Amino acid sequence: MKTGLRSDSETDLLVAQARVGEAFAFERLVEKYHGRVYNYITRMVHDSTDAQDVAQETFVRAYQGLPRFRGASSFQTWLYRIASNLAIDAARGRSRRALLTVSMDDPIEQDDNELERDLPDEGENNPPEALEREELRSQVWEALGELSLKLRPVIVLSDLEGLSYQEIAQVLGCPVGTVKSRLFNARSQMRDKLNARLHSDWGSSGWVETPPAGVAIVDTGDD
Repeated sequence: MKTGLRSDSETDLLVAQARVGEAFAFERLVEKYHGRVYNYITRMVHDSTDAQDVAQETFVRAYQGLPRFRGASSFQTWLYRIASNLAIDAARGRSRRALLTVSMDDPIEQDDNELERDLPDEGENNPPEALEREELRSQVWEALGELSLKLRPVIVLSDLEGLSYQEIAQVLGCPVGTVKSRLFNARSQMRDKLNARLHSDWGSSGWVETPPAGVAIVDTGDD
């Protein structure tokens, strides 16, 4: 079930107060949305240090841009738009650095904590199962990192962050039809990449049709 990023009265009030210079109001907005924004950025750039820097810059840009925020979209969607632009720039820079410093066969850097919410560790008392789940977690992370920077934000925003098609379109500044097309392609590529890695019988809907017990990676339902 998709929850998305809906406007709420508390956020609207805090935004109004922050726009007239109430520092505590913006601090509360940071507290409210930092975790979600940081998680999104981490999935985009695949590096916790870079993600911290990008998240900080996101809120700096948001604070500076508040006088120009007119509420055409929700504050949360606007915040994701800023984070997306910065995360894509950071991911491009990281890719360029990686080409100069690592082999194409090296594993993509991973912060295991960022995938815990998506792949809960239910095998902690079963070492073989825990090892299998850790391998799945690693493969999902690497496959996600191999998606192009056109496809990666769409699947992260939809299947991991829970935004609707319309919200994603607002975040990325593209038509809803483009969002649907990119999401279809992203899910297909994820399925193919995981199939190639794990030699499993993946389904044709979403990333997987019959995931391992306890794995809830993605909501494949439409709006």
